[in-house]
Amino acid sequence: MQPSSIHRNLRRLPMTLLRSQTRSDHLVSAHASVTPSTTACIPCASCVASSSKRASLKVMAGAVIGAGMRNVQAADDGPRAGDWLVGVDDDALKPIALADIKTGAKQLIAFPYEPAAKRARSDSRLNRILLVKPEAPALDAETQARAAAAGGVLGYSAICTHQACDVNSWRPKEQTLLCFCHFSQFHPGESGNVVAGPAPRALPSIALKVDGDKLVIAGAFSAPPGGGG
Repeated sequence: MQPSSIHRNLRRLPMTLLRSQTRSDHLVSAHASVTPSTTACIPCASCVASSSKRASLKVMAGAVIGAGMRNVQAADDGPRAGDWLVGVDDDALKPIALADIKTGAKQLIAFPYEPAAKRARSDSRLNRILLVKPEAPALDAETQARAAAAGGVLGYSAICTHQACDVNSWRPKEQTLLCFCHFSQFHPGESGNVVAGPAPRALPSIALKVDGDKLVIAGAFSAPPGGGG
């Protein structure tokens, strides 16, 4: 670049900076002159992002509080004697019949159903019940007595006692219930006892009976369902 060109650009630089500063001062002045009593300020991108973040946090906090409320409610709305059973994914809420549970087959997961109110007690995962019918030789004496009252079907909490995952897998050869989260295994024919994995205690059992062709709950869980000990 020629020296004369450099000198010309240097002479223009103060004017360029002045114009830029003037525009900035004008914008600041305009923004400062707007008050809540006149007109609303047009939010900048950072304001919008901050506002959206605060709104998201409020929603998340509400969800956590709501979940806690549902769990508290579920403690008073657990399975009751006389409740029917319906599949957790059955929108028709068809009562589960004895014939629906096959010997040696994978467990069926159900919610208690209050027939008088015509509603499933589905507000909490802790109400999930697994229904299974192990082959007879796999049952110990105590479990045989419970199975005999329900046509061979056994009921247990479907929530793993380790970290509250769903116990929804089945090992047909071993006739054991499997939680895939951390591979805890429970033996339904031995009172739901732990036979492998980190679960600290057996699955809580629940008494069942047969009413006509339906499976019906005959009592509460033998212990509080859920994980953590």
